[in-house]
Amino acid sequence: MKIALAQLNPIVGDLHGNTEKIVDTIREAKSRGAGLVVFPELMVCGYPPRDLLLVEGFVERCASAVKEIGESETEGIGVVIGTPLVVDGGIANSVVVYEDNALVGYHDKRLLPTYDVFDEDRYFEPGDRAVVVEVCGKRVGLAICEDLWRGDDSGFSSRYDDEADHVAELVGAGAEVVVVPSASPFVVGKADKHRGILRAHAERHGVAIVSVNQVGGNDDLIFAGQSCVIGGDARTIHECGAFESALDVVDLESDATHEHRVLDDERAIVEALTVGVHDYVTKCGFSKVCLGLSGGIDSALVAALGVRALGAERVVGVSMPGEFSSEGSKTDAFALADNMGMRCISMPIGTGFQGVRESLDPAFAEIGERALGESLPDLTQENLQSRIRGTMMMALSNRTGALVLTTGNKSEIAVGYCTLYGDMNGGLAVIADVPKTMVFRVCRYMNEHYGDLGFDRAPIPVSTIEKPPSAELAPDQLDSDSLPDYEVLDAIVQRHIEGQQSARKIIDETGFDAAEVERICKLIDRNEYKRQQMAVGLKLTTTAFGPGRRMPIAQRWTR
Repeated sequence: MKIALAQLNPIVGDLHGNTEKIVDTIREAKSRGAGLVVFPELMVCGYPPRDLLLVEGFVERCASAVKEIGESETEGIGVVIGTPLVVDGGIANSVVVYEDNALVGYHDKRLLPTYDVFDEDRYFEPGDRAVVVEVCGKRVGLAICEDLWRGDDSGFSSRYDDEADHVAELVGAGAEVVVVPSASPFVVGKADKHRGILRAHAERHGVAIVSVNQVGGNDDLIFAGQSCVIGGDARTIHECGAFESALDVVDLESDATHEHRVLDDERAIVEALTVGVHDYVTKCGFSKVCLGLSGGIDSALVAALGVRALGAERVVGVSMPGEFSSEGSKTDAFALADNMGMRCISMPIGTGFQGVRESLDPAFAEIGERALGESLPDLTQENLQSRIRGTMMMALSNRTGALVLTTGNKSEIAVGYCTLYGDMNGGLAVIADVPKTMVFRVCRYMNEHYGDLGFDRAPIPVSTIEKPPSAELAPDQLDSDSLPDYEVLDAIVQRHIEGQQSARKIIDETGFDAAEVERICKLIDRNEYKRQQMAVGLKLTTTAFGPGRRMPIAQRWTR
């Protein structure tokens, strides 16, 4: 039996475009001798459709599109297509199976994840039966994504302690192969967990498993693909590439053994963010992007990712020097642009700052407040510089139609070292889920492997990587003036946000300075109001700032 793995990149809500992809793929799979072609979860509408599922007529049109495909395009081939379906009492997350232009059967997803970014019980009713269909002369068991993962890949397996082993039920019903359409978002390290789960199912039940995952970016989520076929002996027969669309035809009876491709964390992050930037920009209808280039490492990484995702001609960097900007920062910004062949323009903020100051200082005097910069440090003066830059970037966006990429990393966003309506202005927060220590690692990786990543030379200036981080909003300012070393900060952020650990537990387990830990945890908690106003951030870790983390703003709980 030859099965085609249709690892595709749908656009959410684009029923016409997604349908065209499905039809073209079926025809190609048939021409390549496949007996069955398997598409990802909810392929016809894209995942996650979120509240589109509640819009009048949406689910019905999805089902109608799949019915039309199944009854007109499946002569001589079987297809498994993911779609929402209307069921008694609501909507189901389903797959339908057609062969020879006739409906063979359907399966409703049984386990509906309701953690992290998932909210499936908001929309769907769970299935309640094990479904095995006969297609291409084989008994094929059907499951969808979480039906097999059971939360084991995300640390939420306890939610399904009372659930039966669905694979065992399928095998008991006669399944010779289990087909699993998925839309499982990328998280660093999750691919290896998935392989282990699939191999364990195959080994336990002696059944081949075909897992087909969506690829591409939809809003904050990125999908890696990495669809695969695991033999009944737990051998990896085939694996599709990561972060790329594919139609791979695999012989289930093949004796081949495919080596699982393990990507370094740094490479996986580069690939994931490249896809995330490209798909967010293009699927939202933009053709180009712009960003502020401070000469620092964060904006350098975002620029390099933008160039890799879109091409140098579609990325414009902007140097916005102010009173406290060092000469090295200005030259580093232009050196970065030159390394990648992208354009960099200069928009100094001095004149704008002085103009705003001439309005503010008399007003401050009238209410008995000190003038800007009268004594340092002056947070108002620092934030004003950032907000002028943010306003200028949005003006450039309005004039040119370019989407503004923001450049804040997870460490800074966590503790509020970012300015609302300043450096947080923009449409996409590219590295909002990348801790500062990983920013350094990824930049070094890009320089060391620049050829493999498509650059003509190392993109990041060495001086950008080596100089101490600074916002340059005050004289001789350094991040280390008010933050612990980033190795310490990132450990606290990871434990407090992803691990949900209290300050006390972090102190006990790490031995970090107690006062420092408590201060950082308080900063994290009280800056939630900023994060809920930031641009969409691309998700890479188990807990990113966004839909998967829903903390109240007005609250007094202390951890």
